[in-house]
Amino acid sequence: MKNNEKILIALGSGLAVGGLLGVLFAPDKGCETRKDIADAGKKISDNVKKAIRAGKERCETFTEELGKQVSRVGDKMEELV
Repeated sequence: MKNNEKILIALGSGLAVGGLLGVLFAPDKGCETRKDIADAGKKISDNVKKAIRAGKERCETFTEELGKQVSRVGDKMEELV
C-alpha cells in the first residue's frame, strides 16, 4: 500500500472517530444522539464499502495487467524456443 493511501485511510478514520466522539459529547437528548450515531455509522459503512469497491477494482486491474505481462513473457519464450 502506498504511503498516500495510508495517510488518506488514517485521515478518514480519524475524521470518523472524531465525529463520533463529538456526537457523544454533544449536549443533545439521548434519542437525538442515538440517531446521530446511527447516521455516523451509516456514513462510515458507506465509506468502507466505497474503499472496498475501489480496492476490488485495483485488484482486477492488477490481475489484468499481470495476465498481459505473463502472456508477453510466454510469447518471448516461444520466440526463443
